[in-house]
Amino acid sequence: MTERVRDVNEDELLRRIFPLLPVGGSTQVGPGDDAAIVAASDGRFLVSSDVLVEDRHFRMRWSSGADVGHRAAVQNFADIAAMGGRPTALVISLVMPGDTPVDWVEDLARGLAEACKPLRAGVVGGDLASGESIVVNVTVHGTLDWREPVLRAGARPGDVVAHAGARGWSAAGLALLDSDLIRPTHQHPLVKAYLRPDPPLEAGRRAARAGATAMLDVSDGLLRDAGRIAVASDVRLDLDEAAFDDDRRALSDAALVVAQAALRAGGAGDLVGDIGQAEAANRLMNQWIWSGGEDHGLLATFPEDTTVPEGWTPIGRVHPPGKAAPRVTIGGRRPVVSAGWDHFES
Repeated sequence: MTERVRDVNEDELLRRIFPLLPVGGSTQVGPGDDAAIVAASDGRFLVSSDVLVEDRHFRMRWSSGADVGHRAAVQNFADIAAMGGRPTALVISLVMPGDTPVDWVEDLARGLAEACKPLRAGVVGGDLASGESIVVNVTVHGTLDWREPVLRAGARPGDVVAHAGARGWSAAGLALLDSDLIRPTHQHPLVKAYLRPDPPLEAGRRAARAGATAMLDVSDGLLRDAGRIAVASDVRLDLDEAAFDDDRRALSDAALVVAQAALRAGGAGDLVGDIGQAEAANRLMNQWIWSGGEDHGLLATFPEDTTVPEGWTPIGRVHPPGKAAPRVTIGGRRPVVSAGWDHFES
């Protein structure tokens, strides 16, 4: 018989979780007291927070506890990497119904530990509460190691725009799962990219060392997040469509399968309509690449005379803001796909 959270008290659940959680190289006092103590060697620390909500960001029928734990950790690590920093510690608050299996919670802790281990980051505390659905809230701390942070506001006309990490893979994996076209397995690279994203964390530090002028984590779609750099820096980013040919090749088979299923179901709406399978697949690929979020790649700008570091691909240029031009263009033209994820519009 499956043991549920309601069958054990809070102290017992914590007793089972604590041994599974990583300590971390900067942890001086971990879970068990009213607050943790984490070393901040250069006198500053980075802090960010993110949340995963059941049936909004993940579904139990697709995601194991370890999947959710991994994802909760790495999407926060990407925010630290986007500042040129290194993650040191996580604080986890977990809300869940009483019928949540205890082994799912233990699996969540294992997923967190697996994601933290390569970075020597620790889970140093958090909170447990009951609620109608599972909510995982993560606060991450990080260090700049005496370097200056890379902000969103530093891009200048002439800079090269570059990207590190996957583009559109997570959105494609979600589309495959959502269409019931594939089992939720890590064997499929696109589904794995959705269930367990793999942000290019070290690329953030390489970009900082190479003199990146602006940088952020691409979590809500390339166009939307490029627009955030453009607004913060008061510039325009022009992106090169040809820079994404490799991504289209990687996503083409999945796009054809999803488009075919949508046409059969007759429920694809404006995406497919009467345009046919090939054009529908092309539109899907464009939507995934330009607007798909949750790959947690990094977008940065570099001075034009800088060699873009390893792991980064040039994808455009920074220009002065035009009076009537949009903040982000593709080949000099206004994008025809949606900008990306918005929590209150989608």
